[in-house]
Amino acid sequence: MLGFLLGMRHATDPDHVIAVATIVTKERSPWSAALIGSLWGVGHTITIALVGGAIILFDVVIPPRVGLAMEFSVALMLIALGVLSLTGQLQRVSSGLGRSAEEVHAHPHSHEDYVHDHAHGHEPGSHGHEGTPLSWMDRLFGRLGVYQVVRPIVVGLVHGLAGSAAVALLVLATIRDPLWAIGYLLLFGVGTIAGMMLITALISLPFAYTASRLARAHRYLGVATGLLSIGLGLFLAYEIGIGNGLFTGNPQWTPK
Repeated sequence: MLGFLLGMRHATDPDHVIAVATIVTKERSPWSAALIGSLWGVGHTITIALVGGAIILFDVVIPPRVGLAMEFSVALMLIALGVLSLTGQLQRVSSGLGRSAEEVHAHPHSHEDYVHDHAHGHEPGSHGHEGTPLSWMDRLFGRLGVYQVVRPIVVGLVHGLAGSAAVALLVLATIRDPLWAIGYLLLFGVGTIAGMMLITALISLPFAYTASRLARAHRYLGVATGLLSIGLGLFLAYEIGIGNGLFTGNPQWTPK
């Protein structure tokens, strides 16, 4: 029970919440957002089980520089997610500039796994479809449905990579039997999945509400989410790279 509850709490870490928020900004339904959260949790659990299990079963010791590099990957991912989200928002805003109000209006509609609004007119070339975030990737993978599933799983895998050592060491400090320790990791993962499903469903509510009623507020929320993701990513990159010494001669790493 403790493992399950700690897994749910683990889902509320700021870097987890912000990363998933950049993905669910285009979701109109809390149910589809919860599905994204569950996929994130699955990816996170896979890495926790594999890396944490190796530490528990084979006494694997992760060097400080490697541990810091795993955490640094989370910072890079947050920056990338923020840039992609912010780029899509700015493209949609700029696509409506230079046209009169009578010629252009904004309306939301869905493209596979996300809902977006963009400047739309009835003159030739005024539809503005290319302003959607990651549009070329969605055209490439959207029909297969693979991209929509893989994206949150990959984000979860990276987050699990950064946190697996801390969870495994916590288990080793309290549970000596390897089988029970692995069972704890799995329950921790189930709790993380449940917690992230709840969080993503709640996060999606303001985005779903504003998508069809308050287009400008919806864009502002998307921009704010992208900026927040970039800001946290830069902060973590500096803290890990310089403060903890990843890029210096004396790396200091405490799994957390």
